[in-house]
Amino acid sequence: MVGAIVLTQIFFLTSCKSHRNQTDILRMNIETEPESLDWSIATENWSIHVINNIMEGMARYDDDLKVMPALASSWDVSDDSLKYTFHLRKNVKWTDGAPLVARHFVDSWKRLLDPATAAEYAYFLYDIKGAEDFNSGKIKNFSDVGVKALDDYTLEVTLKNPVVYFPYLVTFVSTFPIRLDVIEKWGDNWTEPGHIVTLGAYKLESWRHEYSLTVVRNEGYYGKAPPIGKVEMFMVNEENTALDLYDTGFLDIIRVPMHAIPYYRSRPDYVEGPAFWMYYLGFNVSKPPFDNPLVRRAFAHAVDRDEVVKVLRGGRAPWSSWIPPRMAGENPDIGCRFDPGLARKLLEQAGYESGGKFPEVTLGFNTLLQHTIIASNVQEQWRANLGVNVRLDNMEWKVYLQKVRDDPPQIFRMGWVADYPDPDSFMKVFISSSGNNFTGWKSPVYDRLVYLASRERDAGKRQELYDKAQRLLLEEDCVIIPVFVSQINRLVSPRIKGFKVNPMDLIFLERLSFRDGGAEGR
Repeated sequence: MVGAIVLTQIFFLTSCKSHRNQTDILRMNIETEPESLDWSIATENWSIHVINNIMEGMARYDDDLKVMPALASSWDVSDDSLKYTFHLRKNVKWTDGAPLVARHFVDSWKRLLDPATAAEYAYFLYDIKGAEDFNSGKIKNFSDVGVKALDDYTLEVTLKNPVVYFPYLVTFVSTFPIRLDVIEKWGDNWTEPGHIVTLGAYKLESWRHEYSLTVVRNEGYYGKAPPIGKVEMFMVNEENTALDLYDTGFLDIIRVPMHAIPYYRSRPDYVEGPAFWMYYLGFNVSKPPFDNPLVRRAFAHAVDRDEVVKVLRGGRAPWSSWIPPRMAGENPDIGCRFDPGLARKLLEQAGYESGGKFPEVTLGFNTLLQHTIIASNVQEQWRANLGVNVRLDNMEWKVYLQKVRDDPPQIFRMGWVADYPDPDSFMKVFISSSGNNFTGWKSPVYDRLVYLASRERDAGKRQELYDKAQRLLLEEDCVIIPVFVSQINRLVSPRIKGFKVNPMDLIFLERLSFRDGGAEGR
């Protein structure tokens, strides 16, 4: 049944090529069905891309990833850096006409921290006084949490400790305001067209699940009206089909699949740039034989990252540490380097001679050509370098994501894109309380190092703390195997003006426009 649906969609898209004379609509490929447009629980990239264009937070980024005011016109910081006072704009209205008030932020942050929400990003607010205790159930009254609406247009936030990156946090979707009345009225369906209320530059017009999602200009937006009135986002996960739809003029923006990079790289419509985007293999440390750090280290030392990147044919760079290059705190000398001799010794120390007695294990990944190629390559490397058999198990994205959350495979593939341009965004993924830590690993020592680094203003001392934390994560306990750092590779129609890449891969649709007349051309 699924195959028939996909074929029907591809046929429909192909037939739509004849409509590419409709130059007032931007069409882009988002590849997969967004997991959720509920910004309290959304975690995957395309959900966040959509939400970022129909919603806003207290602050947002400019093209250089500097924080600038958004729903807050300004904010004040106390001398001890423990209290932030946000002053909301008074001309912001939701798409149903209701005014934005500070209470909508209080409701949002309470919902994010409510244990019943089970939000993976609840830890985002743990720097706020009482937030972690409320999320864990130690305190029941949200009035004990350091978030207060002083009046309709003033929000006061009290931190338990000063942190250097706090303004970054209020740019992220999980911290956006919500309308509890809308959620209570529609329940789980509150994010559907006709129900959802937002306040970004665009608003949701339609959502044909597993097929397309359309946003249109929000005429009531407080800021400058976006030049492009309608954006259609298609969910074409077959890479060659997406390329065909781009080359024939139907799609305006697509990600370039790895096999096509050499062909398109020299074209003027090819856009590339560095990204804060790591690809890693994670261990479920609760499942034998990976409950033994010697085994985990053996597997890590048996992966030749250069070989993986070579088969991917561009767009990636091998990277053994967790904090990506060009970000504060990076250290390329950290991580388990390729050393098959050491890998075999470690496996023998763990009680497995040349892999002879080693049980078959499973590597899980979601269905996509790139992931299949990577999984097959490391499967062969582990067979050749350790003499072990690894079974591959691929699943459709939503099924896979739920599997990783509920019962992760012994080894699983995952990626991480920075939520904000600070090393804390990467290091906090693996603290004990993180909802994005699927490894089952908990280390009070690691937690403490990351906590201290979040407070440290001296760059040298902060680097030392992150170095210690990364060595614990990647070498001593070897919880994950970072494989490579990705690069942004996109094709952008010549008729589109204003598209800029940034290391966080944020796409600001309201900053795009058509060239004169929306003229087409490849």
